[in-house]
Amino acid sequence: MTTESTARPAALTSRRPGPDLGDRPPGTVRRRTDGRGSRRTLGRVAKHTVLILGVVTTLYPVLWMIVSSLRPDGQIFGNPSLLLTTFHVENYTYGWTALGRPFSVYLLNSALVVLGSIIGNLVSCSMAAYAFARLRFRYQRPAFVYMLITIMLPVHVVIVPQYILWAQAGLVNSFLPLIVPKLLATDAFFIFLMVQFIRGLPRELDDAARIDGAGHGRIFFQIILPLMKPALATTAIFTFIWTWNDFFSQLIYLTDPNLYTVPIALRSFIDAQSTSSFGAMFAMSVVAIVPLVLAFAFGQKYLVQGIATTGLK
Repeated sequence: MTTESTARPAALTSRRPGPDLGDRPPGTVRRRTDGRGSRRTLGRVAKHTVLILGVVTTLYPVLWMIVSSLRPDGQIFGNPSLLLTTFHVENYTYGWTALGRPFSVYLLNSALVVLGSIIGNLVSCSMAAYAFARLRFRYQRPAFVYMLITIMLPVHVVIVPQYILWAQAGLVNSFLPLIVPKLLATDAFFIFLMVQFIRGLPRELDDAARIDGAGHGRIFFQIILPLMKPALATTAIFTFIWTWNDFFSQLIYLTDPNLYTVPIALRSFIDAQSTSSFGAMFAMSVVAIVPLVLAFAFGQKYLVQGIATTGLK
């Protein structure tokens, strides 16, 4: 007993400790000192530097427009920097009433067109998408292919026949040519987006509703439509941005200055035959982009969720 007990501590004490164990607590891992950590740090710094330069390059036109809205007209194009030496806030007060009427009139006109377009796209495109995704009818596949082909058609191709139709109906110089087509599901991109979303919903929901005696109308309004909130939010945000920034269609159909929208009103600040007021134009441009920034800021979560859940990854 004595010999065995004395031999065991001797064997333990003769065992060499592991490399660099020291007095560190068990379970800790020593960092490698071969320079790999420094290379990773340099890589992160380089990546963030490139990203910051990209952001600055992208935002420079917007920042320059904001800065130029606070400069006199004579200093706008001669100074490309973003540093302000004077605050010429008169551009905002002058630009608000420079076109003979308050700029709020044009903001209200754009809001009416945008609201009608959003309601039209949400109602018509969602119903068309449900028909393509859930119903079975004759020539369904060719109709869906034809709908997708219309996405590739630019607005300039169809604007002439559309204008002739509205002119013969006596509805030119009104908001109807800009709003009524949205009620007819003419935006194929939103139809395709909603079709992809509805196809991702389980058909067992429809079968359970049919067992309870529900028809297509009840299934659409009480089951499918509440589940389409991400796709509907994406449609509303995109419609708002595209309609608010639309210049060509609104320029074609609106000739009365009282019906001008924001893009046409901003174009009115530049006159080839008289003095152009660029400072006032930039000031009202800043006012015009505020609704876009707010819409994107508050709807970014729904926008990303809608795109991610419709197969457009």
